[in-house]
Amino acid sequence: MGRVNQTRLRWGACAWLLTLQFFVVEAVAESRFAGPYSRAGDVISALGAADSPARQLMNASFVLQGALILAGTLLLRPALLRGAAQAVPVLLGAAALGVLLVGVFPLDGNATLHAIGAVLYLVGGGLGLIALAYAVRPRSEALGSALALLGLVGTAATVLFLTGVTSYLGDGGTERAAAYVLPVGLALAGAALWWLGRRPAGDVRPSRREERELERAGRAEQDRRRDEALEAAARRRESDATGVRPVDGGHEDESDPWAAPPARRRD
Repeated sequence: MGRVNQTRLRWGACAWLLTLQFFVVEAVAESRFAGPYSRAGDVISALGAADSPARQLMNASFVLQGALILAGTLLLRPALLRGAAQAVPVLLGAAALGVLLVGVFPLDGNATLHAIGAVLYLVGGGLGLIALAYAVRPRSEALGSALALLGLVGTAATVLFLTGVTSYLGDGGTERAAAYVLPVGLALAGAALWWLGRRPAGDVRPSRREERELERAGRAEQDRRRDEALEAAARRRESDATGVRPVDGGHEDESDPWAAPPARRRD
């Protein structure tokens, strides 16, 4: 985290943490809904339709959600690693644009743009969390695993929702399984990256994968030194048997622990 500006890291983490506002606003809009409303049977967008008393609040939450996702993505981009870091802004940017379209074009308004926005949000959100998991895994394997799990759940639920396989959870329940994972994952990632950035450099431990790579590199270096020492010892034994001294700059390598003791020369 040394190369990441701490102020930028703090604001980016706050932006992703604030995506949880969606759950608060949704609960308020549901409580003010005039008719019967079921989280399992009714989709989220119904709370922003014309017959919802809190439609303006819900649609404003959609627009704010898009701004928070995009702001956090841009601010935290330097904290992401590996090739997956290139895909995160694209996928999460698509999700941000999607939820923005959902808020600007309600369900009973421009249905085509609303549907495009919903698809962008659901697809971009699930795949974006998977890419984010690979981008943060070098910093924390636990965080990467949690984000990957959320991304897989969201992607699977998105496929079921878009293909109409909603008999088990219902339309609303399946959509929520696909949509809820993104704010939860972003809030988790934002808090974790902020915490990792506040830790002193000496407290940062290598991941298990990095430790395994270091162990493999250490064993390979030991094997290389052993092979070199064995080859040097074999050459010396051969030279002693033939009576020809090895030409090695005029002297033997005295630092070789495998070397045989020098033979006495006969006058």
